[in-house]
Amino acid sequence: MTTQRRDILKYSLAAAAASALPAVQAQVPAAPGTGSGTAAGPGIDPRDRVFITNEDSNTLVVIDPKTNTVESTINLTSFDEDPRPPFRYVTAGVAPTHAAMIHKPLYHGCIDAHGAVPSPDGRLLATSGRGSSNIYLIDAEQRRVIGNTPNPAAGPTTNPERLSSGLLLGREPHEPTFTRNGKELWVTLRGEDRIAILDVDRAVRQLKGADGAGSTAVRQLLPTLNGPAQVWFNREGTLAFVASQKVSQVDVFRVNAGADGRSQPQRVTTLDISAQDKPGFTPFMKTTSDGAEVWFSHKLADALSCRSTQGGFDLVDSVPLGMGARPNHVEFVSNARGSVVYASLARIDDGGPGGVASSPIAIIDRSAAGGQRKVVGTFFSHGRESHGLWTNPENTLLYVAHEQDELPGTPNAGQAVCSAFDVSDPFKPAFIAQIPLGNLALPSGALRNKKSINLVYVRVGAKGQTA
Repeated sequence: MTTQRRDILKYSLAAAAASALPAVQAQVPAAPGTGSGTAAGPGIDPRDRVFITNEDSNTLVVIDPKTNTVESTINLTSFDEDPRPPFRYVTAGVAPTHAAMIHKPLYHGCIDAHGAVPSPDGRLLATSGRGSSNIYLIDAEQRRVIGNTPNPAAGPTTNPERLSSGLLLGREPHEPTFTRNGKELWVTLRGEDRIAILDVDRAVRQLKGADGAGSTAVRQLLPTLNGPAQVWFNREGTLAFVASQKVSQVDVFRVNAGADGRSQPQRVTTLDISAQDKPGFTPFMKTTSDGAEVWFSHKLADALSCRSTQGGFDLVDSVPLGMGARPNHVEFVSNARGSVVYASLARIDDGGPGGVASSPIAIIDRSAAGGQRKVVGTFFSHGRESHGLWTNPENTLLYVAHEQDELPGTPNAGQAVCSAFDVSDPFKPAFIAQIPLGNLALPSGALRNKKSINLVYVRVGAKGQTA
């Protein structure tokens, strides 16, 4: 995002009126603080975990939805791998600011942990480092970074492992996405005009050091739109949609998977979406679970749009969200009580639960006829600047990540928080818990988990949303 666009976002958020969206719906109250509240109950498997990327701290928080508490934090920093001061997080009792951390001498860890997506079987998690131009693979069951090695300087004041360098790809790897067969990982390079296509098996071997010198997991660098933000595949895995944060266009590729499951992409068409996204800033998209539609989040246009995944990819809906809404992610819930699209909004409104400022989540009725979908309500996210959204496989629980910390004077002041909701009735989400993300305990000091971006709900070993 350019400086000008960042300024537009800040000032628009500050100026936005709280009345831009329909009235906030009633929510079930819950005890504030450390994840207490209405029990989540049905729809949780022992294998389930919620993973959240934290861009400023370069960590991944792991939440157990059974207890709605932080189970662990996965370290993507390289601090405290050596007892000498240049390698430490805290030196002489002073902890650096989050912005200064990555400029410490000899730092080789992740910079700006951002995108995250599970493999189709939920066993792998791919996470991008925007600033370090690389991708990491996480073993979702063991909650470990693949490719870490024993630390030769391990001891009482140092970490037992040395962080993997991940896989170097190119400028600004924004969002990774696995192909539906799990054979490849497509990573948009937002600072360029191409997509890095990785062979997943080869990537794992390379990270583990099993392949010889000179071997690379990158199968192809696929030319595409300027500033590609994300790839998402249709349900059949035969088409790839590519959105951009620099131009008002969407590329569509035919995947052309061979007998070995690897792709030979061919561009089908480039769609003009300037009528829906004049600023040319579409950071996120996702296909519906039935495979019929692909939804786009147009952040600077304060709108969503929806297109068919079939035929000529015609426009189905364009949904305005109101001034300063600034949508981030979309998520879908379809169950016995209805079918909706949720959109997380970066906008922060006064008058949230308990009088605390909070971001709204927009509710769009997806059961309405095409061309007539609109916002039918909102609910407060119980956090500020809502971003990542993901549901459990049963479509009864929703988890929400937030970029900003909670306000002074609130139970979780100074903490980044995740919120959990019961969405058994998609039109009336019931608040379950606000979960403080806490700190990563490093040998030299506590690193606060900060600025949550992507959030995914993973059931290890089961087919998920990317299958």
